[in-house]
Amino acid sequence: MRQLVLTSIALTVLATPTLAATTYPLTLENCGHTVTLDAAPERVVTIKSTATELLLSLGLADRIVGVGFQDGPLPDHLAADLPVLSDKLPSPEVVLEAEPDFIYGGWESNFAADGAGERPTLAQLGVATYVAPAACRTIQPEKLGFDQLFAEIAEMGTIFDVEDAAATVVAEQQAVLAAIVPDTRGLTAVWYSSGTKTPYVGAGSNAPAMIMEALGLSNIFADVDDGWTSASWEAIVDANPDVIVLVDAAWNSAEQKKKLLAENPITRELDAVKKQRYLVIPFPAAEAGVRNVPATADMAEQLAGLDFGE
Repeated sequence: MRQLVLTSIALTVLATPTLAATTYPLTLENCGHTVTLDAAPERVVTIKSTATELLLSLGLADRIVGVGFQDGPLPDHLAADLPVLSDKLPSPEVVLEAEPDFIYGGWESNFAADGAGERPTLAQLGVATYVAPAACRTIQPEKLGFDQLFAEIAEMGTIFDVEDAAATVVAEQQAVLAAIVPDTRGLTAVWYSSGTKTPYVGAGSNAPAMIMEALGLSNIFADVDDGWTSASWEAIVDANPDVIVLVDAAWNSAEQKKKLLAENPITRELDAVKKQRYLVIPFPAAEAGVRNVPATADMAEQLAGLDFGE
């Protein structure tokens, strides 16, 4: 199967035409703001792993002058020595010391007066800003699908005048996605992101929902029109999901979650807990970004290996 996927990727990439170069000034609409670029950004600050990893996937490591609020280590194939401005959300002063001409935020909330700075203020200082579309709250995004992720990759290719690199990444990911066969057993699942007393779970409209649907899993909180939501252990127990997706974060690891579920008198009798029916995804791959497709493929393999007593 892996050889077939790689062959499909190679054929798709070879078939990708050479795209026209970006014409500047470039004006685009992004999360309620008009962004105008006179040239391709040369000095970029990225906030959140999703932003950093997308640019690295496009071969733009040399443009990144600072990163902040990273959610975990870079995957091996994207390893790069990048200046860390802050382990958390960097302040406007710290960001501006890096002299960026472009700031790419993984969440709209990154651009606040007590964060990296407000977008209008940064624009007045000559710093263009961009919010990952899936994270925009000013304009409620439509339910996330892989096509929106591919569109963001393509838009970054246009912004940085690396359209061919972006087209190659999209073609590779489309080939991997096309090779994933959704499970057809009607399995239910809960996406457990974080929390102990109150679980924070994947809801019906962002990356968790998109990934679970691609796997053929029925999300027990799919009817909640949000990306994530606070739930209750009682609601999860009542639904008795067949599978539990565990987000593996440095501050709340998958192993810690397994321990909590096994020791919690409310959850330890769940079939998924007793039979260890877990799918694990690293936190940087759990938010909308360039890691979603390979993470979905990996989780499909994990799902195929679970024991359902068949």
